[in-house]
Amino acid sequence: MKTKTVFYCTECGNETPKWQGQCQACGSWNTIVEQPAAPKGKGRAVREREPLLTRKPRLVSEIDVSQEIRFSTGLNELDRVLGGGGVKGSLVLIGGAPGIGKSTLMLQICQQFCSFARVLYVSGEESESQLKLRAQRLGVGDLGLYLFGENNLETILQVVEESRPEILIVDSIQTMYHGDQSSAPGSVSQVKECTMALMQLAKSQDITIFIIGHINKEGSLAGPKVLEHMVDCVLYFEGDRQSYRILRAAKNRYGATNEIGVFEMDDSGLREVPNPSQALLEGRITDEPGTCVTCVMEGARPVLAEVQALLTPTAFGNPRRSTNGFDYNRAMLLMAVLEKRGGLLVNTCDAYLNVIGGLYLDEPGADLAAILALASSFRDKPVPADLVAVGEVGLTGELRAVSTLNQRLSEIRRLGFHKCLVPKSHGKQTVVAPEGLQLIPVRNIREALAALL
Repeated sequence: MKTKTVFYCTECGNETPKWQGQCQACGSWNTIVEQPAAPKGKGRAVREREPLLTRKPRLVSEIDVSQEIRFSTGLNELDRVLGGGGVKGSLVLIGGAPGIGKSTLMLQICQQFCSFARVLYVSGEESESQLKLRAQRLGVGDLGLYLFGENNLETILQVVEESRPEILIVDSIQTMYHGDQSSAPGSVSQVKECTMALMQLAKSQDITIFIIGHINKEGSLAGPKVLEHMVDCVLYFEGDRQSYRILRAAKNRYGATNEIGVFEMDDSGLREVPNPSQALLEGRITDEPGTCVTCVMEGARPVLAEVQALLTPTAFGNPRRSTNGFDYNRAMLLMAVLEKRGGLLVNTCDAYLNVIGGLYLDEPGADLAAILALASSFRDKPVPADLVAVGEVGLTGELRAVSTLNQRLSEIRRLGFHKCLVPKSHGKQTVVAPEGLQLIPVRNIREALAALL
């Protein structure tokens, strides 16, 4: 007899009787996947509920939050991303590409956790002996860490009930399965059911749970989008394996989002980079054309990054364009503005744009540095080594104000730069230049090119 199937939307979890190109619930395209339907008579077991009227609404002033004290993870960069440390009873999801260092990060923070709490590390990908070998390599093998290799979530919940850990680490959520669901591990229904069970465990018993999640080929977390809605914090591990690893907060109910932590992988595990601006600028060649430094805001932290550009005459009919660490469409827009408003004929050149250190610049404040790097490479004239460019470029070539300019200027001066190219209009901000830093205000890219090149 043919097995009945149900179609799910990986973005919103909506069920449909047949496949369709667009989800009728959320409007997303190509997000419908097929999963086996639960057999009749074996539906989800009804969980016992608390008796009615045992809990009542309370006033905000009557709720005691003295127990919700944060605890340190032992890594200052991770504490920064979490908003000051872990929170008791929270559910944290950490996603990233294979081999980026998710499991290594979780084992390293166990060194701090084991000093004040009972920690249980559950792995559905490795056995206890394999976990012990990796834990010994990272120096956390003899710290009282409990290891458990299991895929069945019901067994894991039973072990948690018996051992009563205060911190639980699950690696990874895509390898777990719940007996109430007949689909394979990693499917939409299994990921939803397992995450919901872990969320109820965290909130009912005040257990801090860290979940490791895999990502798909598009770079987003595998499974339904509702997975990110259920958890309290969503952290992404980004970057190339040969460069710095960036830990970014995409969602945080207990702190600011878009905070980043910078790490570097070595033989003993992940190493913190407390001063990412200085690390990203190491080895910079200052007397060569095609490079410019900018300052972007990563959460509440200003970070200096080097933008490099290379323009060469094309040997084919269609010029080649390539970007790394910079949005491709944004780079093409800036090249069109540079040709139309700046007067540089770059449409016949192959263009390559690169951001050093594995950092991805998605802030408009890096537009001016990209423009100057492209123009510097085109004219073969270097940008002054002690200059930083900050500003957003519009389609008419004008420069727009950027936020938190004073913080950026302080970081620029702290790293030894003496000049900064800024938009002439600062909006409603009162800009005060630090001592030793010269501001060069310009209105458009023509003035910027004339002042430097």
